[in-house]
Formats: sequence, structure tokens, C-alpha cells
Amino acid sequence: MTRVIFGMTVSVDGYVEDAEGSAAPLYPDLAELRPTHYMTEMVDETGAVLMGRRTFAMADPDGYAGAYEFQVPIFVVTHTPPATHPRESGNLTFTFVTDGVEAALSAAKAAAGDRDVTVVGGIDLGHQLLTRGLVDELRLDVMPVLLGGGRRLFEPDADLAALGLRKTRVIEVGMRTSLRFTVSR
Repeated sequence: MTRVIFGMTVSVDGYVEDAEGSAAPLYPDLAELRPTHYMTEMVDETGAVLMGRRTFAMADPDGYAGAYEFQVPIFVVTHTPPATHPRESGNLTFTFVTDGVEAALSAAKAAAGDRDVTVVGGIDLGHQLLTRGLVDELRLDVMPVLLGGGRRLFEPDADLAALGLRKTRVIEVGMRTSLRFTVSR
């Protein structure tokens, strides 16, 4: 059965971006992380990716087809698709969904088949999915850094406080600690 997995990397004090809007302090280990079992397992279990427009725009759109670890169909939730469709590869395709989170998730699940839908960002998309009860697993990768300010992953929210989390796994890979939780509605 297809699971919906939402995950992000956070600082110890709960930020996903520093005060300048950069996530770079949370990814000093990215090159070392790519060839690990942790990453290959995540890539192997992913049948489709769901991402927000802001996350999509953070990288060179044409660079996904050659360098992105998830070479699967990508569904981008947006109000306005880009003027130029990004380059695709044999396995990596882009679908820009303008009619909401549920429609995008439904399409991603159909494309994923019996594999998982991995939600790679961003905060707003993750919150929409969590508050609607559409996330099966929450993954938080904690980096040993204190940012002291910036953009938090979780702000006070009664809808999120109503969710139940059950720890299922803790993985240490290099300097990061990955916490995995089953989400109950």
C-alpha cells in the first residue's frame, strides 16, 4: 500500500532555514549522504515525489532530470505552472497541479503504484497534508546546529497538536539523526 511520507531536515532548535532564508547550514553533509544506505533506501521506496512550487524553484528546474536523486514522476502543487516546462528524463517527469493538494496527492499516488509518495517540501505543503490527515509517516532529520532564528518547521497550530505521533525508527547517519514517526489522525 502506498504511504505518504513527509520529511524535512531541521536544526536542533526547529528551523528549516536560517534568518537569511538559506537551508545550506542544514546540508553540509549532502555529498557524503548520497551514497549511503539511508539515502538509497529512501530512493528505492519512492515511486513519486510531491513538492511545493517554492521548493521546485529553489533549484535549476532543468537540473532535476540529470542530478536529482529521485528519478520518478514529480508533482508540483502550484497556482501557476512555469512558462517553460523543465527538462525531463526517461523516469523523471513533471506535472504541475493547479487544482489543490488533494488532486496532486491523488495523481502522485497513482503514479507511485505500490511504492511511496515522498513529500520533499515545503513547509506549507507539509502542513496542508498533515492537517488534512493525509500523511502516513513524518521524518525529521535533525542536524546538530542551532540557527537561532529563521523559518520554523512547526509553529503553534491546534490542528497539528491534534495529531498523534508514534516513534517507529531512529537512524544515525553521519552527523544527522533521522527520527521517523507514524502519524495517526
